[in-house]
Amino acid sequence: MENILMVKNLTISDVNTNKVIVNNSSFNLEKGSCLAIVGESGSGKSVTCRAILQLNQFPLLQSGEIFFKGENVSNLSKKAIRKIRGKNVCMIVQNGMKAFDPTCVIGVHLKETLYEHFVWGKHEIEEKMKAAMESVMLKNPIEIMNKYPHQLSGGMLQRIMIALAIVLEPDLIIADEPTTALDSVSQFEVVDQFMKLREKMGTSMIFISHDLGVVKKIADDVLVMKDGNIIERGHTNAIFSEAKHEYTKYLVSTRLALSHNFERIMRGESKVAEG
Repeated sequence: MENILMVKNLTISDVNTNKVIVNNSSFNLEKGSCLAIVGESGSGKSVTCRAILQLNQFPLLQSGEIFFKGENVSNLSKKAIRKIRGKNVCMIVQNGMKAFDPTCVIGVHLKETLYEHFVWGKHEIEEKMKAAMESVMLKNPIEIMNKYPHQLSGGMLQRIMIALAIVLEPDLIIADEPTTALDSVSQFEVVDQFMKLREKMGTSMIFISHDLGVVKKIADDVLVMKDGNIIERGHTNAIFSEAKHEYTKYLVSTRLALSHNFERIMRGESKVAEG
């Protein structure tokens, strides 16, 4: 299968401290597949993905090559990369509050984004957003579009970003810890929406997470990062059942221990409830 994204020898460093944050990383993403990038905080997951869209700011500097749909996008001008952002590559961030302008109602942000990429009128944009928001289980979308970000929950803001992605129909979605700030119910719903999005549109996806339960459910392949280095990669099942690196084994065993503990707590609570 052809690669939609190829990252070659990506190095990211902080010019103020001379610290190397990502060290000579290379990886590919096949068209239509989902690659999860996992690792603890500070491992270099987010800066790697921000580098794809040239979103890292000074003092971070990057070198290496990034090919998107066969084109080397590493040295594109700000104007050219802006055309790719959103329409071709859509980024869904961890904190929904940071994704929206707090001084504007949600609808203004959505319309401005879509005006940038399509020649649609106000009514057409509203209709398309309304249908997309309803498809991700958001009730009363017009009412929601007239609210400010702080008036909505984290789960709702995540689903609005997914709805926007449905309308934009990007070739690649980068989801940076999209479930971290959510409660368990919202996490389940948001992951479910991502899976439906892939099913419906065949979109390629990079899913950054430290939650291996979510990764196991959504990813085809996993890339493990530690201290800015890719230390292991492979199919999801192989990473979970036959991890080779000690750090990967540690991550997987910690995840399983948490899952078992959660199940025990739930069983205990249900016994108390029955008693």
